[in-house]
Amino acid sequence: MPINAIIFDYGGVLVQMVDETPRQQLAKHYGIPLRRIYHLLFNTEASTRASLGEITTEHHWRAIHEILHIPPAERADFVRQFWSADGLNTELVDQLPALQVRFRLGLLSNANDDLRSVLTDRWQIDSLFDDLVISAEVGLMKPDLRIYELAVARLGVQPDEALFFDDMPANVEGARMAGLHAFQYLNNTQMLDEIASCK
Repeated sequence: MPINAIIFDYGGVLVQMVDETPRQQLAKHYGIPLRRIYHLLFNTEASTRASLGEITTEHHWRAIHEILHIPPAERADFVRQFWSADGLNTELVDQLPALQVRFRLGLLSNANDDLRSVLTDRWQIDSLFDDLVISAEVGLMKPDLRIYELAVARLGVQPDEALFFDDMPANVEGARMAGLHAFQYLNNTQMLDEIASCK
């Protein structure tokens, strides 16, 4: 069956950490190990609940700030500085308009309830996709097979008509279990070669 859709992960693929210095500076300023900030943000029960939409991003960050004793007046700057370490993968993003001529494009991300506004306001790339499936909005997370099934259904294609790219092996395996042609993202050249070979 021909490939009619390509679905991309967000973090680690479309947006990547380009300079950890701002985060290192935060950790040093507040005397907190950076790994502790990462753990609280990404690897706790609360972070899972935020990714499932059970709590808001604001609630999640507020709890982190309270645990780390960040003064309320400094919390907004803390969040801004943390995310300033990330940058858009412009080499890949620049290819999306040409790909959109030939394929339905989707984004599938385990992310909090603020991702849609981040895509629209900060990166301004929402229009490059035919559909956005954000875990906090649908109450499902990769590698749950149902979220891949939802993503292809919303793009109007069958699973075996879709390519999927994610930097996390477990999420790639989940997509394969759901019937998609899935690949671990390693770099832009590798991804674009996979796309070219599957036309």
